[in-house]
Amino acid sequence: MPEGPELHLASHFVNEACKGLVFGGCVEKSPVSRNPEVPFESSAYYISASARGKELRLTLSPLPGAQPSREPMALIFHFGMSGSFQLVPSNALPPHSHLRFYTAPPGPRLALCFVDIRRFGHWDLGGEWQPGRGPCVLLEYEQFRENVLRNLEDKVFDRPICEALLDQRFFNGIGNYLRAEILYRLKIPPFEKARTVLEALKQHRPSPELTLSQKIKAKLQNPDLLELCHSVPKEVVQLGGKGYGQESGEDDFAAFRAWLQCYGMAGMSSLRDRHGRTIWFQGDPGPLAPRGGKSHKKKSKGSQPGPENRMEDPLSPNKAPSRTRRARRGVPKQTTAHQPEGTSLQQGPKSTPSH
Repeated sequence: MPEGPELHLASHFVNEACKGLVFGGCVEKSPVSRNPEVPFESSAYYISASARGKELRLTLSPLPGAQPSREPMALIFHFGMSGSFQLVPSNALPPHSHLRFYTAPPGPRLALCFVDIRRFGHWDLGGEWQPGRGPCVLLEYEQFRENVLRNLEDKVFDRPICEALLDQRFFNGIGNYLRAEILYRLKIPPFEKARTVLEALKQHRPSPELTLSQKIKAKLQNPDLLELCHSVPKEVVQLGGKGYGQESGEDDFAAFRAWLQCYGMAGMSSLRDRHGRTIWFQGDPGPLAPRGGKSHKKKSKGSQPGPENRMEDPLSPNKAPSRTRRARRGVPKQTTAHQPEGTSLQQGPKSTPSH
C-alpha cells in the first residue's frame, strides 16, 4: 500500500507532469467506480497537487476568462492499496483509470488519470484534509513529535509499538514497510509496549553544555524513534522514482529494493499483528508477541533477496520505485509518478488534528 513517501512522490509527479498544461472540459469518472462524480467543468484550468501524510490534494484552478466562470475546486485522494496517477495520450487510457482529466486543444489530447487496480482508493470533494489524522511525519515534524509525546496516555500506546506506528492519528504517513525499517534500525522488538518505548523520549534532553553543531551531530548519529519516523520516509522521497509499488520489474524499483534493509528481506522473521498485517523484524519479537503466533523466516531466493510481493493495507484506524521519464508533451509512453532531481518536499495547508 502506498505510504507517506509515495503520496509525496505522486504530488511531485502531478506538479511536474502538468506544469504548463491547460486542461479543459468535464472531469470524467469511470462507470464502475463507486466514488462520487466530480461536478467540475471549465474551458481552461490548471492542475496542481500537494500531499500530507497519506493524503493527496488535487486542485483544479480555472484560468482568467475561462467559461463558465467558477471558483477552484479541490479533491482529496486516498490511494488505498494501489492508487497512482498517470499522464497518457487520451486514446490510450490505462485499465482501471477511474478518474480522468483531459487537456484542452490545441495540441495532442492527454489525460491525467487516477489509476487504481484494486479499487480501495477513493476521493472526497471539498479539499479538506481528513481531520482525524495527525501532523505529517514528513512535513510537520515538530508538531508530529509533540502530538505523540503529549498523548502517551492514549490506549493505543498500550499496544505493541509495531501496531501503534500504524495509527494515523499519531503517525500520519507511516505504513507497513516504514515501521519495519524504523524498528529494525533501532533494534526495537516490534512487540515491545509502545508506551515503554516512547516514555523514554520525554526524558531525553541534550546537554546544555553542547554547542549547536554538537547537538546536531549527536542527533544525526543517534536518532530516536520519532526522528526516524521523519528521516526514513524522507530517504525514500530522495530516492526518486515512486517509492514502493507493485511494478517490481521496472528499473526504478531497483533503487527502492536496494534501500530496504528489513522489510521482506532474506534472513528476516515475520509475524502477524492483531490486525493480520505482517511485521518484519530480526531477533526477539518482544513481550507482547501474539500467543501461538508462529514466526516465519524469509529464505533467500538465489542471490537476489527482495521484499515480499504481497501488498498489505497497513492503515489503522483509517483507510497508504522506478525512475520514470519526465512528462513530455507527446507522451509516447505512459508516464507515472516520479520525483525530479532537486525537488524538495512541498507542504500543503495545515489542519488542526481533532484528537
